[in-house]
Amino acid sequence: MQVRWKRTAETLLSRAMLPNLARAWNRGRAVVLAYHNIVPDGEPIRGDRSLHLPRREFARQLDSLQRTHDVVPLAALLDGRGPNGRPRAAITFDDAYCGAVTCGAAEVEQRGLPATILVAPGLLGGRPFWWDELANPRTGMLEDGIRQRGLDQFAGQGTEIRRWALAAGMTLQSLPAHATAATEDDLQRITAQPGITLASHTWSHPNLQRLDPSTLEDELGRPLAWLRTRFSQVVPWLAYPYGLTAAAVARAVQAAGYDGALLVSGGWLPRRGRQVRRHAIPRLNVPAGLSMEGFALRAAGLGLW
Repeated sequence: MQVRWKRTAETLLSRAMLPNLARAWNRGRAVVLAYHNIVPDGEPIRGDRSLHLPRREFARQLDSLQRTHDVVPLAALLDGRGPNGRPRAAITFDDAYCGAVTCGAAEVEQRGLPATILVAPGLLGGRPFWWDELANPRTGMLEDGIRQRGLDQFAGQGTEIRRWALAAGMTLQSLPAHATAATEDDLQRITAQPGITLASHTWSHPNLQRLDPSTLEDELGRPLAWLRTRFSQVVPWLAYPYGLTAAAVARAVQAAGYDGALLVSGGWLPRRGRQVRRHAIPRLNVPAGLSMEGFALRAAGLGLW
């Protein structure tokens, strides 16, 4: 009932031209879109379903975005107003899922758009992610208690979380290939495409708030060095795993040489004239399951939607 009401409201607001008014109000502002996996057509959706967007829906969102926004590279997001005066958007993919690196990047490349993939090199090579393995197969959601235990007690480290889960009698869900991490070869192929850049998602995707200073330094410095020795299309940006950071973490990120760092939520960047915290850049998370009207409302800057 709640979903039906929400879809009806989205349709009515869109017909009232509310997104057009919101975009006019947000002319010259910028937003970073946060995606995760893109599911190939005909493939099953498993794991944390909010992270796995079907390819056809992603393609429709890109087409909508092109009509209303200037899509710019992540590294150019803070350079100022675009030539058309429209809202600016940067596209990012967290975790380097195989589906995002293959069919997601293909949709972006087909339209000549730039995008940045945030890579945790220590997890590459077809490995599954713990939050997908432990998602409830019936609901498609990771229970809050499991998530918090994993992030707080085990610092978001997949190996430790799996060991605890198995000892507690939980079952690790089997996942299709598109829902696992891409390979280095996959990344080599997509960075041959113009406009596709890579950035850091730390080395092993831990909760950075729970690390000692030495481990934190390694998690930040190691992935950037690894990427730079293998790829030319690398930008010194970071996405905080799980969107979690703190003042000490942000200082360490800056000291490690990152030009900027991304949260996973928070919406649009501040208006011109207001200070931008380069190492706490907000993003607009795009979960699977959004209607096209819901996407248009969010992309227009209607943050309550």
